[in-house]
Amino acid sequence: MLFNSLNFALFLPVVFVFYWFVTNKSLKFQNILLLVSSYFFYSCWDWRFLFLLIFSTLLDFFSGIQIEKAKSQHQKKFWFWLSIIVNLGFLGVFKYFNFFAESLKDLISIFGFQVNIWSLQVILPIGISFYTFHGLSYVIDIYKNRIKAEKNFIDYALFVSYFPLLVAGPIERATHLLPQIKKKRNFNYEQAVDGLRQILWGLFKKIVIADNCAIQASLIFNNSTEYSGSTLAIGAIFFAFQIYGDFSGYSDIALGVSRLFGIELLQNFSFPYFSRDIAEFWRRWHISLSSWFKDYLYIPLGGSKGGRWVQVRNTFVVFLVSGFWHGANWTFIIWGLLNAIYFLPLLLLNKNRSHIEIVALENKLPSIKEFVMMVTTFTFTVLAWIFFRANNVKHALQFISDIFSKSFFSLPTERPTYLILLILLFIILEWLGRRKKYALENLEFQYNTFFRWSMYIIIIVFLFIFGAREQEFIYFQF
Repeated sequence: MLFNSLNFALFLPVVFVFYWFVTNKSLKFQNILLLVSSYFFYSCWDWRFLFLLIFSTLLDFFSGIQIEKAKSQHQKKFWFWLSIIVNLGFLGVFKYFNFFAESLKDLISIFGFQVNIWSLQVILPIGISFYTFHGLSYVIDIYKNRIKAEKNFIDYALFVSYFPLLVAGPIERATHLLPQIKKKRNFNYEQAVDGLRQILWGLFKKIVIADNCAIQASLIFNNSTEYSGSTLAIGAIFFAFQIYGDFSGYSDIALGVSRLFGIELLQNFSFPYFSRDIAEFWRRWHISLSSWFKDYLYIPLGGSKGGRWVQVRNTFVVFLVSGFWHGANWTFIIWGLLNAIYFLPLLLLNKNRSHIEIVALENKLPSIKEFVMMVTTFTFTVLAWIFFRANNVKHALQFISDIFSKSFFSLPTERPTYLILLILLFIILEWLGRRKKYALENLEFQYNTFFRWSMYIIIIVFLFIFGAREQEFIYFQF
């Protein structure tokens, strides 16, 4: 069930009505309703994988209690590592088994041997990377004595399976989401209206920007040998806006939907394409994943302590693992490696935290220096996205090589005017709203009722006029 589907448009109001008008007197029944709705939501993709989700939930719930009750360090470690190994084992089998099998086959073939490697013929359970990380952080926090184990299975299961974030994040923490689940929730009109506004903006990003960019990006990437360097560059830019509109659009819808139920989720994007360097970009892109790797990988490895070499090593480990988390393909690993290389000069020069606030915070427009920095950062980001989108490493390298050919200076053959204008409109709206959590949030504070409703109507009209065919969200595959 997609957020941008008719099924979801029917599903959401039904859950909303039951939540606020039938179960509103009991927090317990509200949570049960949300959990049942979440399991139904997930089973709409493939009901068989619902059992995997429930098993993972039961494992971490029970392991957390046993870790807290353990009378010895040996018992505590046993339940901790049982949870870690089983969870990562499931993730490894479903997501990475075939990758390692094919890589082993290629390695053996280098020495002149041809072998037949057995591979799994199974689809990737949707959202497994996200709900696995929910469970891992929960168990790790209990093991480190940061939180107490949750004793109510319904509440814990809802934390893992809450349908707005279940299949593509944001990656929540027990310290942030569980207290909200356990607390009595009253309907807040302003919160609900803000949620609807953020849903609308997320749908605009997904349907108008991402899905239309996807058509052009796929056309160019799938036929890259037939196009000039300038057209390939345009295709890479289209993909950059596709993945941003797609993933941040999903996050906006998820946060907006959750607000309808009185629950606030972690912000996942903060205008990353306005970043002035790659360090700022990664503080603004997929924030929940970046912070997860910082807390559960970078810091345990030593973080910034132990000298410059340790910092460099840990930074590369995080980016490489981040790339591998996104997919079982060498293209994702190289994408992570490129971002680590981009980050390295800032780290060595102690400039990786130079830009904390949003660009031009007190000004209407960026300075020339800031504009050049934003364009430069965006350019390097787009080059890395080519590996993310390409079919394989060879395709990515050929794609980049063809961009930097003489044909780069020719006029692009694929330059749909309507899409370029839509992207420009999108950039303008994002720029005007960059000081808020999402672009349309400032409509509530800076503009009158007539202007606000005019904007809402225009966006809804755009959804119908420029609505491409229904497409899945990119991050569902991760």
